[in-house]
Amino acid sequence: MAKQYSETIGNLARLTAALGANAAELSHLEGIRARLERLLADAQEAAKQQAALTASKQETTKRLQSVTNEGLRVATGLQKLLKEHYGVTSEKLTEFGIQPFRGRKTKTAPPENPQGPGTPTTPPAVHPANPNP
Repeated sequence: MAKQYSETIGNLARLTAALGANAAELSHLEGIRARLERLLADAQEAAKQQAALTASKQETTKRLQSVTNEGLRVATGLQKLLKEHYGVTSEKLTEFGIQPFRGRKTKTAPPENPQGPGTPTTPPAVHPANPNP
């Protein structure tokens, strides 16, 4: 049974059992007791079905994970074969969702000195013994 409903179902079962044991004294509640028994049986069946579906869901999740992992491995191999067939620079690869190799981007040049050419970027070093140059 599901954890969240097990206490409630247990309470209903105890109440139904107590009503059945005292059926002679509570004959005027017989219709309601019978209805409660049917509801209890339905609840127990639903809890069993929920437990079975939970187990089935876990098995299905494991299967789905296994199949998708295998699919990724096959797709990776297939992509390598397509690159071998068409060549790594072929634009035809884009049709298969593979980016062709278009060369490396060149490094950007370092920024120019904003003070102008010939001016140092760092101040001249001052010798500690002679503070005035």
